[in-house]
Amino acid sequence: MARPLRIAYEGAVYHVTSRGNARQDIFLVDSDRKAFVDLLGDTVNRFTWICHAYCLMTNHYHLLVETPEANLSHGMRHLNSVYTQAFNRRHMRCGHVLQGRFKAIVVEKDAYLLELVRYVVLNPVRAEAVRSARDWPWSSYRATAGMEQAPGFLTTSWILRQFHRTPERAMKLYRDFVKQGREVEAWSDLRGGILLGTDGFVDKLRPLLTDYEALREIPRRERLATHPSLDELFADVHTKEDRDRKIHAAVRAHQYTLQAVADFLGLCRSTISIIARRVEAKAGYEEWRSDPAR
Repeated sequence: MARPLRIAYEGAVYHVTSRGNARQDIFLVDSDRKAFVDLLGDTVNRFTWICHAYCLMTNHYHLLVETPEANLSHGMRHLNSVYTQAFNRRHMRCGHVLQGRFKAIVVEKDAYLLELVRYVVLNPVRAEAVRSARDWPWSSYRATAGMEQAPGFLTTSWILRQFHRTPERAMKLYRDFVKQGREVEAWSDLRGGILLGTDGFVDKLRPLLTDYEALREIPRRERLATHPSLDELFADVHTKEDRDRKIHAAVRAHQYTLQAVADFLGLCRSTISIIARRVEAKAGYEEWRSDPAR
């Protein structure tokens, strides 16, 4: 069987699914699901992903993840292999638990991510496992809807900002949005089974479909050509708060890699990732609370 095409670049957003080997169940009891969620959190932190949504079914799972570094395959190899080993130990089994190749669709964030968030958390409803997304404890819906505390690896700020500036109103609108989406078609614009985006988005990624290894560094050099150097970015830092804001700007706005910033500051990569996510979450919360129209 031919290997699936993997489109990887810094900042890519993916809808990822992985199914049980021969369509067998991969979650036999709730402790399996709990172990997977814990492992997902470890994977998100280890590979510096941004997880926007997830849903665990019986014989498969769904993830919506953003990769500041082009490392989806490495992270998925860790997630699936470690889960397989732990599952086999718990149930005294051996052999494959998951199909060898996960499926990943590259998603245009601004145009399609919100619809996929709804699609993912409605999977148990469409499967008639529950009547409402709120009744399924093994998805990101309840945390995003404000019904329970979000796990540390889940990023809800981007989703909620699409609805309203204030958290309470945003969560209410999110709940309404999900409730109305059971019959909505999410995949009508899927291209070739691997891209979900507008014509402009597909055109930008076309070089990666033909000669990714040769061309992937060119866009990065062009993006960084007019960006300030790390020396310039961190030249006027006087407090830890200043430093953290500069770290967030370096990673998110100027697209420096986590490793480059870590090497420059003498910190570890995971620390840089945690700081960038913390600043982003704090900024989103303060933006909601300081609505100028109030």
